[in-house]
Amino acid sequence: MRYVVAYLSSALVMAVLDAIWLTLMGDRLYRPVLGDWMNRQVNWPPAIAFYLLFLFGLTVLATAPALQQGSWTKAAINGAVFGLVAYATYDLTNHATLGRWSTTITLADMAWGTFLACTAAMAGYFGSRWLVR
Repeated sequence: MRYVVAYLSSALVMAVLDAIWLTLMGDRLYRPVLGDWMNRQVNWPPAIAFYLLFLFGLTVLATAPALQQGSWTKAAINGAVFGLVAYATYDLTNHATLGRWSTTITLADMAWGTFLACTAAMAGYFGSRWLVR
């Protein structure tokens, strides 16, 4: 049960933070570079698949080991590393293969993914610790 609570706690925090990020940065960071390559509306099936899989990986690789060790810093560090690697995979691949991709997007997105996963992993850790006895 504690891993389900951790997953859901991470999901809640990630959903709120990423919604804020995408709302604020979509037209400021991504659209000026990507232009008509961006959809006007979210394509929900792949977006939902990303979040479900990302949160699964975050829970298994960052939050669960932290809960086992009783260490919120383990959640923070493992979450940050997971986020950096996941977002770097996406951004650096795009940077290498897409003509419109930019260094600014790559660096900003990787920093965001690192912060987002770190924060979500800590939310999963603390949510599980506080809600499951």
